[in-house]
Parts: sequence; structure tokens; C-alpha cells
Amino acid sequence: MHDLIIIGGGITGQTAAIYAARKRMSFVLITKELGGQFLESGEVLNYPGIVKTTGAEFSLIMEEQLKFNGVTPVEGEQARRIEKMNGRFRVHCTREAYEARTVIIATGARARKLGVPGEDRLARKGLTYCSICDGPLFAGKEIAIVGGGNSALEGVNFTKDIAKKIYLINIEKKFNAHEYLVENVLSLKNVEVISEARTTEILGDGTVRGLRYVRGGKTHDLAVGGVIIEIGRVPNTEFVKGFLELAPQGHILIDCWTRTSVEGIFAGGDCASGQEYQYVIAAGQGCMALIKASRYLANLRGETEA
Repeated sequence: MHDLIIIGGGITGQTAAIYAARKRMSFVLITKELGGQFLESGEVLNYPGIVKTTGAEFSLIMEEQLKFNGVTPVEGEQARRIEKMNGRFRVHCTREAYEARTVIIATGARARKLGVPGEDRLARKGLTYCSICDGPLFAGKEIAIVGGGNSALEGVNFTKDIAKKIYLINIEKKFNAHEYLVENVLSLKNVEVISEARTTEILGDGTVRGLRYVRGGKTHDLAVGGVIIEIGRVPNTEFVKGFLELAPQGHILIDCWTRTSVEGIFAGGDCASGQEYQYVIAAGQGCMALIKASRYLANLRGETEA
């Protein structure tokens, strides 16, 4: 029996674990693979206090901080379901079950993929799923952004002054985005919209050199120096469906204190509602969730938490 179970080994879960260790709590950090979004990111240039790093380097920094605080994550474990029983929670995982009085869920989200040839092979080699994270990598280049929703158009807005030219590849005839975003994109001189176009392949050998799409029954090859796929993200919350209240897109609904619909369970980061897919936000929510979980435990014990 632990005070706390932290599910997820990205920056949200790791931050919560560091704070839990410093508070001398009895806890366990379980994760399928330590690192989370760090494993997907290229350069990181927007985290306060760190001028320039990469996802891999940032991950090593966090791992070192975990070791410094005596945190040993349980890796290779993936949460399958949670049940509440007799005032405590049992988290059933791949190998075994863990019990605690409170839980923090920080399972993140995964990029929604196109599922086309070349996509996996060229990931992080000129192909990315985050305009805000990796847009600066394409300075002065012609790039393609695939998508027609808010995230794709926001990606165009973010990269409009970075890339030389942007081809916006939309599978639909119209955009499924806020009108102000559509108006803004259509007003940009360095953006060319290719609508009713289905991307069928990412082209390149060692790095991205273009993409292939079908439009009007004809196949076209487009030469670009980078591809950003912005067709949404999928929160890793399938294991709590029916147990916690979820937003329409599957994110765990939380309030401003990171509390979920079940008392004693907290959530933060990319798996939670209000997500912006930014490291600094995810880390802050990991801290918030831990502090609120600690106070929840103090209330259970009738203690006063400072």
C-alpha cells in the first residue's frame, strides 16, 4: 500500500515524482517507457531556464534529477484499469497490480498518424507532429503541413515567419477550424492551400525530400524540405474510459487544481483537458497534481498541510 501511484513517465509524471520524493511520500512511478514526449522531440528551444537542448538531452537531465532524488521508476508497466475499493485505489498493470490512497495520471498523448509509407522511417528526420515544438527547425525552407483543423492552421500561423513557403495539404474541401484561423491563413502570401488532397506517402532517403498526394484521381509529388503532420493527438486514456469523466476527444476532464471526476485521482499533462502540448505546462501540472494529492492525503489523515 502506497500513499500515491503516479502513472506515466513523461515530464508530468517525472515532475510529480521529484516533488513526491522531496516530500518523503511513499509512492511508485509506473511507466511503459521513461521519457514520454521527450522521445519524440527534436530541438527544445522554449523551456524556461534552458536556452537550447534536445528531447534526448532533456530526458537525460530529468533522469539524472530522478536519481538525485532517489526515484527508481518501475518501467515496462502499462496501466490497464483502475478500480476504487474500500477507500483506496488499485491500478491493474501489465504485470501486476498496485494499491494507493491517491493516484496521479500523466499518461500523455500520442500523435495521430497518417499511416502512410515513409512516415515512421522519416520521423524526426524532417517529419514532425508538432509545429510549435519543431517549427524553428525549418527556417528558410519550403515545408508541407498536413491537416485541416485548428492544430494545422495554428501550425501555419506559428511557422509563417519561419518557413520560406508553406503548402497546406487538406484532405477535405473546407477547413474544420475556427473562422478567424481560416481567414488568417488565406491572407498569407507564402501559404498555398491544396485542398481535397489525400497524402499517400512521405518521400525521402535519409531525410524528408517531399510528399506524394492524390487529388482528383491524379498522383502528385511535392518537393519540400520538411513535413509537419497536424491531424490531432490521441490521449492515452483508454484505460480509464467509464471510470473517469472524459472530454469528447478522450482527454481526462480536470479542474484548475488538476482534480478529476473521482475524488482522490488527479491528472495533468497531455492526457488532461485544456491540453496545449507544451513541456512547461505539463511540468507545472505535474507539480500542481502532486501538491493537491498531498493535501488530499493530509485531509484523509486529519492533518494540516502547509
